[in-house]
Amino acid sequence: MTTPEVRTRAVRLGPRSLAALCLVSAVGVAGFGWPLFADPTSQAVAHAQDAPWLFAGLLVMLVAVVTATISESGLGPKAVAMLGVLAATGAALRPIGAGTAGIEPMFFLMVLSGRVLGPGFGFVLGSVTMFSSALLTGGVGPWLPFQMLAMGWFTMGAGLLPGPDRLRGRGELALLAAYGFCAAFAYGTVMNLAGWPFMGALASNVAFDPHAGVPANLARFLAYCLATSLGWDLGRAVVTVALTLALGATLLKALRRATRRAAFETPVTFEPR
Repeated sequence: MTTPEVRTRAVRLGPRSLAALCLVSAVGVAGFGWPLFADPTSQAVAHAQDAPWLFAGLLVMLVAVVTATISESGLGPKAVAMLGVLAATGAALRPIGAGTAGIEPMFFLMVLSGRVLGPGFGFVLGSVTMFSSALLTGGVGPWLPFQMLAMGWFTMGAGLLPGPDRLRGRGELALLAAYGFCAAFAYGTVMNLAGWPFMGALASNVAFDPHAGVPANLARFLAYCLATSLGWDLGRAVVTVALTLALGATLLKALRRATRRAAFETPVTFEPR
């Protein structure tokens, strides 16, 4: 007689958590994309040099709200412990390839973790991991909230991929590798958008022009990405795919086993002695 397989259930995302995620994502989209849509005569452009600090403080507060809300709707002590272990592992992996052609092994761990543990847990994990790695490497600055938000989206996206309960084996690894490849470029592009408007006159042909229209600025932005970050993004994407295909099956199995044993949705009780 065979024992039925126990399916791994991701940490559930409640209505309040979903609303908070939508709120912080909406503010994040505004924070990243305002240069393309702001009127050249608006105060946003006039105070462009202050914008990074304004959005930095706002995004940090909103990420904290999301973390607290998701904790209320399912992240008990065991899930918080899992979050801490994965965030610490990701933070330790990031410096391995720092400064070397985009070799960043932490991205494949975020993809696999988001896949197993779901979009809500994935968003918090990505944000916390990036914050922890910044403390570890000394990379704290006005860019950090943007990195936290972009990594939160990156990890959350893996939790939104189809077939979490049915797709297994090579098909799942191929799906995760394809997502990791595309999302690695998306992460780099989004982070470029965060810093591109503040180049000033350093590179006039590719810098943001507040008096130009959206098509002209999009062309400038594309040229900026090709000139500055294509190599880094390609390196990040290739490393993510290679590690996912090589280690993904083993790590997915380990994450699912740990999640089943933790039984996140089962409340922790203490028996009197």
